[in-house]
This record gives sequence, C-alpha cells and structure tokens, in this order.
Amino acid sequence: MRISFSFPPSPALQAWYMKKNIHPQYFENARVQCACGNTWTVGSTRELIEVEICSQCHPFYTGKEKMIDTLGQVQKFRKRLARKEEMKKKKGR
Repeated sequence: MRISFSFPPSPALQAWYMKKNIHPQYFENARVQCACGNTWTVGSTRELIEVEICSQCHPFYTGKEKMIDTLGQVQKFRKRLARKEEMKKKKGR
C-alpha cells in the first residue's frame, strides 16, 4: 500500500498519522519584519518574525560593501603595519 502526502495534509489524513496536541500552531500568513522596514509573509510557527538583515539591505545583494569593525581590529592591524614600516626604516639606515 502506497500513501502519498501533500502539505498541508487534509484533516482526515492528519488525524490518521499525526499525534494530537503536540504540534505547535502553524500560521499560514506569518509576517517577517526586517530592521530596514521591509516586510513579507511566510508560513511559520511564529506569528511575527523580526530579522536584522534581509535581501533588500544585505551588502551581498545590494552591492554596497560596509566595513564592520569589531573590537577595533582594523585599528590594531594598522598599528602593527605602521610598526613594521618603522622597523624597516630603522634597519634601512
């Protein structure tokens, strides 16, 4: 016997193969809201999903590259580079 399933399953089929009262509520039109203001709808177990970056504001998709400096790493690198340059100049004399 072969059974084919479709999503979402019919209520009769759900009663046959799904346990009762253990599944979260599914929202067909859950809203996703980005920090940039972009919104769209998806299916989810949460009614509202808030995200920080989406395809409308992500640098990879927009073509705008942003330099994100965490913990001053760029400044640390520039200091090390400057010290190396000084050492080269001192050795060159």
